[in-house]
Amino acid sequence: MGGVFETRAGGGATVALDGIEISILRSLAVQLLELIGPGEPEPEADADPLAVLFASDGPTEPPSDPALARLFPDAYGGPGAGPEADPEELRARSAEFRRFTENDLRTRKREDALAVVRSLDGLAPDGEGAALLELTGELPLRWLGALNDLRLTIAARLDITEDDESAALFRLPDDDPRKPMVMAYLWLGGLQETLIETL
Repeated sequence: MGGVFETRAGGGATVALDGIEISILRSLAVQLLELIGPGEPEPEADADPLAVLFASDGPTEPPSDPALARLFPDAYGGPGAGPEADPEELRARSAEFRRFTENDLRTRKREDALAVVRSLDGLAPDGEGAALLELTGELPLRWLGALNDLRLTIAARLDITEDDESAALFRLPDDDPRKPMVMAYLWLGGLQETLIETL
């Protein structure tokens, strides 16, 4: 897997992907969509927008799945909270923040992953074994968000909490069952880094 993003003439980014890369990226994005779950039902056309805004309460508890907890972390607390922080107060603040923001965050992450799937649909390698994907408009940022979410999800599954841990995983023997996930994690990191550089 060697495709990297390059600057596109006229703006945006391009990457050459072979059939296997297209299949892997599409599969990972679909799995991310399944992990995030379905969206909220659309409000009725004549509904008062302000009433809809304040009526849409989201969850107040953090997700139990470690990957979802990485994608939707608590807003307050964690290592930087300091010893003087009251854990109950931090939990209450996080619950309130989550209640008003998580549904919108889920929607954005779902839209990012869906943009990846739609970009890859119909993309077929040419006679030389690669297809050129061109991202323009908002697509580069959508892809950047989805690549980040995919890496966070895989990192949670591999129990990676620091960047230097991924280097140790890179040296896993080929017969280690985690090796394919590690390779995907590192490849997605390369795509993410080169996409950032093009932007």
